Amino acid sequence: MLPAGHRYAVGEVVRLRKVHPCGSDRWLVTRTGMDFVLKCMGCGRRVMLTRVKFERAVRAVLGPCPAGEDPA
Repeated sequence: MLPAGHRYAVGEVVRLRKVHPCGSDRWLVTRTGMDFVLKCMGCGRRVMLTRVKFERAVRAVLGPCPAGEDPA
């Protein structure tokens, strides 16, 4: 469980509740604010979620984007 009030940052990789249809469960945070933009680390698809939906869906913060992967 994440601590209450956790601040999410651009460049963090998170694991969401549901797995993407491509099979990946890792998402890169590319924008924060009232809406969050996430990029699937498996296929590169981008999705936008409201802050409320995003915070409910996050299961784990995996840390910063690995060095060999494109953060944008």
